[in-house]
Amino acid sequence: MKPESFFLSPVLVTHKQYEALRMYFVENKPAQEVAAHFGYTYRAFTSLVSFFKDKLRVDERGSFFFVEYQPGRKVSSETNEVKSLIIEMRKKYYSVPDIKVVLDGLGHSISEKNIFNIVSGEGFSRLPRRSKLVRQQLENVQIAAEKSCPLTFDPEIFKSSNAGILMFLGLIKRYKVDSVIARSDYPETSIIGKSASILSFLALKLSNRRRYSADDTWCMDRGMGLFAGLNVLPKTAWYTSYSDRVTSEMNRKFLKQLHRVWLKAGLLEDTSNLDFTTIPYWGDDSHLENNWSGKRGKALSSMLAVLAHDPDSGLIDYGNADILQKDESAVVLEFLDFYHGNTTKKGNRLRYIIFDSRFTNYENLRKLDHAEIKFITIRRRGKIMLERIADLPSAGWKKVSVECAGNKHRILRVYDEQVFLKEYGKDIRQITITGNGKIKPAVIITNDFDLSIEKVIRKYARRWLVEKSISEQIGFFHLNMVSSSMVIKVDFDLTMSILAHNLYRLLALELERYSNLSIQSLYDKFVLNGADIIIRENTITVQLKKKRNLPLILEVMQKYSRQKYPWLNNMNVFFEGAAYS
Repeated sequence: MKPESFFLSPVLVTHKQYEALRMYFVENKPAQEVAAHFGYTYRAFTSLVSFFKDKLRVDERGSFFFVEYQPGRKVSSETNEVKSLIIEMRKKYYSVPDIKVVLDGLGHSISEKNIFNIVSGEGFSRLPRRSKLVRQQLENVQIAAEKSCPLTFDPEIFKSSNAGILMFLGLIKRYKVDSVIARSDYPETSIIGKSASILSFLALKLSNRRRYSADDTWCMDRGMGLFAGLNVLPKTAWYTSYSDRVTSEMNRKFLKQLHRVWLKAGLLEDTSNLDFTTIPYWGDDSHLENNWSGKRGKALSSMLAVLAHDPDSGLIDYGNADILQKDESAVVLEFLDFYHGNTTKKGNRLRYIIFDSRFTNYENLRKLDHAEIKFITIRRRGKIMLERIADLPSAGWKKVSVECAGNKHRILRVYDEQVFLKEYGKDIRQITITGNGKIKPAVIITNDFDLSIEKVIRKYARRWLVEKSISEQIGFFHLNMVSSSMVIKVDFDLTMSILAHNLYRLLALELERYSNLSIQSLYDKFVLNGADIIIRENTITVQLKKKRNLPLILEVMQKYSRQKYPWLNNMNVFFEGAAYS
């Protein structure tokens, strides 16, 4: 083709229209002549002229004739809409999966590949491997999340970075904790029911959120919302508002109902360890007493709480965060009333209560003895007692072998005798122990005259487990962070922590070889994991990311594959392994 032929004999439609309109407007040729020259009908050409004039009013540059085409897939309007949010989150070191979780929570269906392309196109490099602590302390991103509401359970697929907590659904249903929640006196709202409300609190406890309001991305995680049967978890203000409506009596009744569940399941033995814990308060402390905090090594304004721990199952059976110093000694009797008020069978009778020397007084020890409750505690050591121990005849001392952790044994020197305590009003069994690594000897007193020395020492030694559990409560469940932008009533916070603690212990019992792990280790090894969640017509499939212990998790979760969950539209929940880590 000759160059002039390209202009005189146009082939492309837009080129043909351009030349026709140019001849009409620039060369002032009549419309009939232009139409005949380019093969238009007269009516078709006049319509083209009218259309051109209309378009020109909107686009004076006439760029609709000269469209620039870019190679590759066209960017959707939805991608353009969230591009700025993706860039903002990446600037604050959120990973592609983290960004994907947030976008799913906002209702944007954008793939991880698309997010990666945007991030790469803006010049961001891959993030280095980061520790869990660094990931938990990412700078907050201000995002307006969707309003929480019941999930519709329409078929869909979304991602979650905290999908591991869905493993607790089977335990909640198996032990009928969901029924206990439904029968409780806890309040509900017009949108979020009672079960969804309590499960929302529980989701935060189980997922180890560092004082909930440290960032707001947790309320966009669809997996955490699914745990409670919601699209996403409620916002920070909702939790504070809900907590204000909860009373101490509601918490007490809830713990009583849970107590019956643990008894019926055979998870509570005949022994209970009792101990106090101090929960510091950092707000206006004018209404609080000063209590000694062993964790901080000083007395400070705080709430005094008591916990009852089963040494065999590891469950915490009882808790009360409203203890005054003047009532400390009576706490053991209150626990006894709590336990007996829930016991319906003689076989479930409490026989032993174990506590330290400052837990109660001798007068209450006598009341326990009258109630036919065996106790084991430590006697306070004064100067006169230490002098008496030094004068004990050497013939009365004997050596015993006591079982320790790891199937090991330790040799102790003990002196078993009966002494009269004036405040107690009768003889009591006193076991003095040396050779246990302490500078001063330990003095155990008990009203059980039949139990062997080895078993008495072993029983009291296991009391230290409750101190470990309290340490976990303070560390993992953040009980020492009472004052924050999410203010939760302490007794309600303690009740939810007890339930979350017990669910972790039940999970540990399912894992057998890992039954002695701390809650933090259980969370790191098994619960902390992301997943693709697929909701179909009758099932929910959780495809967990590859992890070292994933085969064991899938094996345990297989036990619960046939269970249906009322708060999840009576669906089955299946756990599978994803094809990526």
